[in-house]
Amino acid sequence: MFTVVIHALLLAFGLILPLGVQNVFVFNQGANQRTFKQALPVVFTASVCDTILILVAVLGVSAAAAFSFFQTLIFGIGLLFLAYMGFVTWKSEPSKTSVKEGMTVKAQILFAASVSLLNPHALMDIMGVIGTNSLLYSGKEKWVFTLVTISVSWIWFLSLAFAGKAVGKMDSNGKIMIWVNKASACMIWGVALYMAKSMLFQ
Repeated sequence: MFTVVIHALLLAFGLILPLGVQNVFVFNQGANQRTFKQALPVVFTASVCDTILILVAVLGVSAAAAFSFFQTLIFGIGLLFLAYMGFVTWKSEPSKTSVKEGMTVKAQILFAASVSLLNPHALMDIMGVIGTNSLLYSGKEKWVFTLVTISVSWIWFLSLAFAGKAVGKMDSNGKIMIWVNKASACMIWGVALYMAKSMLFQ
């Protein structure tokens, strides 16, 4: 069970660390709102959206994997996608996305939901990677894997908003995030190797 938790943690953090539009929005709202409490709507919305997508990915991919052909196909696609995504993450530059200061609660919720649910890259990450990796487990282990990945989303978005409030624009040149992206790429490649090992020796 310990291996399941570590796998889920590395995978979830590897996927969520790179600063795309969703993360930058949460961070900026933490920095721009007058109090941390006023940034909670965006944190809650982003976390709920990720929770829904993760549950759909795990349950949907698992259902398709009931057929051995689909399982092999999904594993292969997931492995290739992880390898490619690690490369893209390694090469990526921090997002320069900016948002308006002090958005209202309604604006935070609408924007956070749109960048979470209408972002093709995020959908591919969750469906193609988390859903695929969930195939490595069944029963209790599958639900532990699912709950850990969901928990990472909630903890990350809360931490990101808090960091935005505390740090503000300390990293205005983006140098720190370049190293964060490289660390994330290494985590993703590590998960890809773990998947390959599990496929070969299952």
